[in-house]
Amino acid sequence: MLLGTAAAAAAGSLTACSRLTPAPPPHTTAPSPATGRPAAQAERALLLQVLAHPDDDLYFMNPDTQHTLAAGTPLVCVYVTAGEADGRNKTSADRAPAPDKAAYAAARHQGLRQSYATQLGLPVFTRWETSAIRLRSGFQAEVSTLQHRGRRIELVHLDLAMHTPAGHMGVPALWRDRGLLLRTLVPQGSPVRAVQTYDYESLVGVLVELYERYRPTLVQTLDPDPDIQASDRMTQIRDSEQPGYSDHADHTAVACFSWAALIRWAERTKSGPPAFAVTAFRGYYNHHWPKNLPPQVLDQKAAHLIPYGAAPDWQCGNPAGCGDYNVGGDRPLTNRKGWVRATHYRYPGPRLALAPAADGRLTAYGVLGLRAVRYDERPTTDGGFGAPVDLGGGPLAPVLGSATLTDGRHLVFGLRLAAIEGRGAPDVREIVVLEQRGPRRYGSWTGLGNPEGTDSDRGRRVGVPVAVTAPDGRVHLFVRDADQGVSTRVRDAAGTWSPWRRLGGGPVQDGLTAVVGDDGVVHVYAPGRDTVHHWTPDGPAPLTGLPTPADAIAAAGSRLYFRPPASDRLLSPGAPAVRFPGYGPVTAAGAYLLGRDTDGHVQLLHDGHITRPATPPATLDGPSLSVDRRGPTAAGLSPDARPWLWRPTQAKA
Repeated sequence: MLLGTAAAAAAGSLTACSRLTPAPPPHTTAPSPATGRPAAQAERALLLQVLAHPDDDLYFMNPDTQHTLAAGTPLVCVYVTAGEADGRNKTSADRAPAPDKAAYAAARHQGLRQSYATQLGLPVFTRWETSAIRLRSGFQAEVSTLQHRGRRIELVHLDLAMHTPAGHMGVPALWRDRGLLLRTLVPQGSPVRAVQTYDYESLVGVLVELYERYRPTLVQTLDPDPDIQASDRMTQIRDSEQPGYSDHADHTAVACFSWAALIRWAERTKSGPPAFAVTAFRGYYNHHWPKNLPPQVLDQKAAHLIPYGAAPDWQCGNPAGCGDYNVGGDRPLTNRKGWVRATHYRYPGPRLALAPAADGRLTAYGVLGLRAVRYDERPTTDGGFGAPVDLGGGPLAPVLGSATLTDGRHLVFGLRLAAIEGRGAPDVREIVVLEQRGPRRYGSWTGLGNPEGTDSDRGRRVGVPVAVTAPDGRVHLFVRDADQGVSTRVRDAAGTWSPWRRLGGGPVQDGLTAVVGDDGVVHVYAPGRDTVHHWTPDGPAPLTGLPTPADAIAAAGSRLYFRPPASDRLLSPGAPAVRFPGYGPVTAAGAYLLGRDTDGHVQLLHDGHITRPATPPATLDGPSLSVDRRGPTAAGLSPDARPWLWRPTQAKA
């Protein structure tokens, strides 16, 4: 239960890491400077994901988690709440069972063990080692561990209560208000016997301790800044979404705690930020947008929910229950809300921004330890990238934008989480830019503000920046804004930036594509609920007759490429059919297309032929593509937070 100023918690908004009064102007913050020193590199891969409830990973993070696990990466799942809800483990035959929160929480724990056992290829009732660990702070957590053929999974349960006796949301109030305490719930049969009491500081501190204990190279979180949505019966999911926003309040608050702890972990590591990448996943947002998983990917994702939901007649040996019967059987696929049918990212786009260097090799810009880094292609015959160089700018969202000036110098753009502190403190997001001054020399990060001005709540909803240099030398910067349209700033040839200007249009998902078309004009494309949306720098320029896209749009000259909802097909309107089965968005450059197949492996299409690496790299979302006189080059980040580079020698420029 919540203790302390419970009345304040009751009166507060459920927007979790938002505050109601405007924050200071975003441009007043100063991004961390570029040091130019070597950045940290990890020694081994480990995925750690932080969830609000048992099953958030299965619904919102798969198939990514499963692909990373299949590549041999150890996995640690941290579940912040007990997931006890109202304590009713409902079945199709009994829709009003007696509430038992301790049993329901324990049954959900059991369901997770069953699901992850099958994901390792083991029998559903494989025995796990379950124990209590004590952290330096004195807090205890329940940990279940399973190892098989060198692969290891740990499920860590903090078990904070979801609700208070008065019905208030626990973790959202803990994030939002000052002076609150939140007790844990002890699941039936847990090795952690005592109720524990958390405040804001202790929860942030425990998450930092877990980051330090496991030292992940990849962290997966939920969405800290969910979209604004109309709060009406047609769009809002009853009992799931906080009023006006496209996600559950627990998801938002736990994501905010996760990011606050990541920032603290990165800042307090004396030897420099640890080497990790981050992916943030949308939650109930999936209900509002086209479903993007083809049948073969969806079937596998849904299959991992079957042992989690289980049924009352399963003989698992757990007296509390064998799973979350509320979602047992075929309910994940028949549920009208359709959460399982999509996997969307809060910060979509290529993980590495590729740009040509003055010597003809490639430079890649990415985010490591929440700071921008630069990777230089090695001059050796074996290729690949050198060690990362720290460019600062943090704390940054995981995806950068870039543009190359007419003189060959680079601009790097990021979305900075300038303040994420909770308890009524300023909550600021801003767009920032770093300008290259010469070979391996950069100026200072400059704040470009936020298209939503000083409105901190709306400012949190903006997307990641994309930019393109027009033939006249002007750089056009575009951002999806809080209205789900597009806003822009323009840098003239002298280096002066215009004010933010709304182009309107939409509504669209994040994941903008900005290109210079065959006509020499800047074009912006984005996926909407109904069709492909299109802008020029003058404003919306609607296209007619285009079908609904599931993900971001790829553009090469005047040709567009995208996948339709729930399909592995690739469309190119107005052109012959493209045979490139897979899932997720593709990237286009010249006559080449880069994407992932239905197993998540990288593949390249050229002249009707599909090429795959001899040893496919394990890759995070959004591999990047560049084409020069040497031919195509694909690059991305692996779960070990290291870059990979693939140059298909059998493909020709």
